[in-house]
Amino acid sequence: MPMRPWFREAKLGIFVHWGVYAVDGVPESWSFYTGQVSHEQYMRQLDGFTASRYDPRAWAELFARAGARYAVLTARHHDGVALWDSAYGGLDVVRRTPAGRDLIAGYADALRDRGLKVGLYYSHSDWNHPDYATTRHPAPDEDPPNPLAHARPGAEDPAAWSRYLAYRDGQVGELVDRFRPDLLWFDGEWERTEEQWGLDALAARILAGNPDTVLNARMLSHGDYATPEQGVPLQAPDGPWELCLTVNDSWGFQHRDHNHKSVRQLVRYFTETIAAGGNLLLDVGPREDGTIPAEQADRLTGLGAWIARHAEAVYGTVAGLPPGHHYGPSTLSADRRTLYLVCFDTPRETVSVRGLRNRVRRVRVLGTGAGLGHRVTGGLHDVPGVTWIDAPAATDVDEYATVLAVELDGELDLYRGTGRT
Repeated sequence: MPMRPWFREAKLGIFVHWGVYAVDGVPESWSFYTGQVSHEQYMRQLDGFTASRYDPRAWAELFARAGARYAVLTARHHDGVALWDSAYGGLDVVRRTPAGRDLIAGYADALRDRGLKVGLYYSHSDWNHPDYATTRHPAPDEDPPNPLAHARPGAEDPAAWSRYLAYRDGQVGELVDRFRPDLLWFDGEWERTEEQWGLDALAARILAGNPDTVLNARMLSHGDYATPEQGVPLQAPDGPWELCLTVNDSWGFQHRDHNHKSVRQLVRYFTETIAAGGNLLLDVGPREDGTIPAEQADRLTGLGAWIARHAEAVYGTVAGLPPGHHYGPSTLSADRRTLYLVCFDTPRETVSVRGLRNRVRRVRVLGTGAGLGHRVTGGLHDVPGVTWIDAPAATDVDEYATVLAVELDGELDLYRGTGRT
């Protein structure tokens, strides 16, 4: 299936890790898996999860202000606690928490009302399900394997594992049929092989319900795009991809994590990602009551304001210049006739572009429209000279990153050779 065009064009999505782990502010699922807290203590958080101030329309408004075109909500993490009224497993916020209601339908409706695509996260693994640790990966990546995830050698139970897959498939079917997500973001795939997961049948079930569903790479051979985490890759993955990045250091809400990235840093992550052809999936962690911390909301708003001033260089663009042609990220218009050069630092005297064969028709500063002088020096035979662009005036420099639109006399034509030998 060809990749849905909306995904490549979206540029920014918002990841939302929300679940019972926000009550005590402990790492989602992993805190009881690794023994940071006891399983009993972790599960007591069910009693404190209220969603009492949850306003999905406020979320959708914030995400739209941020410049996002889609969002992904953790429908069920590795702890097995579902955010909707599920007929499978019996562990959901409707039956087991004071929230007492489905939390996904309002989210999906609110996003669609704001024109945003709806994404749902679902973990293949469930460390709470009694039938989960009844098989084992042929080469588990833990030594010894965690008993919450793997059966002991010789203690495998194929019938129990079949029951688990029926539970997993049943829940995914509910998500597809009730909420018709545009994107399903799977996780936990490392704990089994593709065959053990039965991904052929699961993918067929999803696409039968909605053939336009985008699947991430954690559906293994059925995935549509790659999902690196927490750092812009130095070499972009082949095909569509998305960088998953937290605003602070935590996926879910943690009371003591105040190490929030600045708006300037987020602009840098964002531009470096889209310049390499990817999307940024920026994560926030709401409190148990459903409110997004002000520190995170403010940063989304700040990033969105920068994107709004420079939308021409964001939406409708593709990856820009390869490294070495410009000292910073860049994007390229869809018709390949306008380069957008991102300058993180205040330009001094000039900004240079190397290897540009095109004649430059005009250079302007996005956000202010100021025109800039430009000229070419040097060059010999096939090797073009350096294009020098006059630095913008101080009044035209953006607080976070200045973008110069370089209009070309045709489609981008770059020299990539070694020069005269």
